[in-house]
Amino acid sequence: QVQLVESGGGLVQPGGSLRLSCAASGNIFTSAAMGWYRQAPGKQRELVAAITSGGSTNYADSVKGRFTISRDGFKNTVYLQMNSLKPEDTAVYYCNAVIRRVGAMTDKVYWGQGTQVTVSS
Repeated sequence: QVQLVESGGGLVQPGGSLRLSCAASGNIFTSAAMGWYRQAPGKQRELVAAITSGGSTNYADSVKGRFTISRDGFKNTVYLQMNSLKPEDTAVYYCNAVIRRVGAMTDKVYWGQGTQVTVSS
């Protein structure tokens, strides 16, 4: 079974920085894309940033210029560097990955358990 394990959330003051990490494990053949979503209380889950195996990236307009997504293909790990954090960035951040397991014919989407990011003074 594939597991996504996130780390790096926490409490930070406005203007501060955090780095989230998400490591995928478990008989992984390929990972076409990995990314981060977030969900604030009372709101729908939204895409924050995503990166393909080829390195193409996509960002939500609200985080462009402040957040940077990167990945280590050998470690099946994706990172989200978050700078200039704002209170409106407060949410549970979920790792997401499109993965094909060894021996599988199709890709599947997997989710991490979520990590809380709180931006407050």
